[in-house]
Amino acid sequence: MDQELLNKLTNHFAGRFVRKDLTNRIKQGANVPTYVLEYLLGMFANSVDEQIVDQGVQRVRATLANNYVRPDESEKVKAKIRELGVYTVIDKVTVHLNTHKDRYEATFSNLGIKEVIVNSRYPQEYDRLLAGGIWCIVRLSYHFDESSQDCPFILEKLDPIQISNLDINEIYDNRKYFTTAEWIGLLLRTIGLEQTQFTLRQQILLLLRLVPFIENNYNLVELGPRGTGKSHGYKELSPNSILVSGGQTTVANLFYNMGRRQVGLVGMWDLVAFDEVAGINFKDKDGVQIMKDYMASGSFARGKDEITARASMVFVGNINQNVETLLMTSHLFAPFPEAMANDSAFFDRIHAYLPGWEIPKYKSTFFTTDYGFITDYFAEVMRELRKQSYGDAFDKYFTLGNQFNQRDNIAVRKTVSGLIKLIFPDGHFQKDDVESILKLSIEMRRRVKEQLKRMNKEEFSEVELSYIDQQTGSEQVVGVPEQIVL
Repeated sequence: MDQELLNKLTNHFAGRFVRKDLTNRIKQGANVPTYVLEYLLGMFANSVDEQIVDQGVQRVRATLANNYVRPDESEKVKAKIRELGVYTVIDKVTVHLNTHKDRYEATFSNLGIKEVIVNSRYPQEYDRLLAGGIWCIVRLSYHFDESSQDCPFILEKLDPIQISNLDINEIYDNRKYFTTAEWIGLLLRTIGLEQTQFTLRQQILLLLRLVPFIENNYNLVELGPRGTGKSHGYKELSPNSILVSGGQTTVANLFYNMGRRQVGLVGMWDLVAFDEVAGINFKDKDGVQIMKDYMASGSFARGKDEITARASMVFVGNINQNVETLLMTSHLFAPFPEAMANDSAFFDRIHAYLPGWEIPKYKSTFFTTDYGFITDYFAEVMRELRKQSYGDAFDKYFTLGNQFNQRDNIAVRKTVSGLIKLIFPDGHFQKDDVESILKLSIEMRRRVKEQLKRMNKEEFSEVELSYIDQQTGSEQVVGVPEQIVL
């Protein structure tokens, strides 16, 4: 990073950035999410002074060595808690309500202990403890009572690894000091990637992966080759998202547990991502139908209740053959499981299909050694930006063509809104800026429409999505690059 850009970061985002190669240096041997490491780096190594950085890195390493619980060393840590009486650990904690004893109990993922009694204020204050769990810094003590059946480990104090304060005006007020290229580079470095290694189109596609973090009820599909980082961000970049590995899931887990009268993952997280879509399988017969209802409206019915949630849905998976071959023999949704693969109504709910085959397989040179926002800080920025919309950002300059239906309209506006919030969060952009974002957004929706047409040509015949320049009256139809073989 040149000195001028570093000065901009120092002047306008002091304490909010970190050198990204530090994360990679420390991450080896510590299987913790990036936002956990950068939370610690933000505490101890947030500086451009090399000496302070080196000292901070040593403190982070010491903290991880002494307090992070490795699964293969769980017994040593449990013994240390017993012998010392009290000890602080870093672990993923999940809480559930024990209805037989009318109390909350915690399970520690790596430490391997469960039924640890939890003060009710913690799940009330941090409800994601109840759905999938979150990484925390926890002070545990040990008290064995022969006459009691309770777990001898006692939770004294719990602090989620999340940023404690955020002033979104920092972003609004300081975005103007960076050019668009500088800001895009900063965002890419924030997620660990080096801007110079990607074309401008690839850079924007990589940012498109972030739209579900920043836009409510956004449905994204990305299918492509292995090794392109499709699922990495949904696991590593935010404490507000959860990655569901391929396999069976239930309506109770994902949407609503009728027995407990508790909302599932879509009510607890900003983003629910499904890894390896080919393995998705609902145990419940009505699972896919409920998912379709939710993806269309952000709500679903369970019993007498109409439940509303804001979580975005992301589906990532592998395409094991080249796109041209797949298009000649089938369609681009073919990797989905049988229950979904030919369900045009399901795929009509998808707002954008990101062409994962355009993202190159990651090489070591792709990972930045420069400065970006602290991951946890930027995760909270994205969460705060979910509260506003820029879906009307292009209305001043452009009109959508007459082949747009209501779902197309919603899809394109959501994608535009998400990308504007990422690249122009202060709302200051030019006509050319919004036009390039509009074209990409239409392309991402048209890719969905083209595949729907392959499934049901009679119902989905109108796919020539276009936009009209209000000043000149000229209309531009937006295609997809792979259209030559469609």
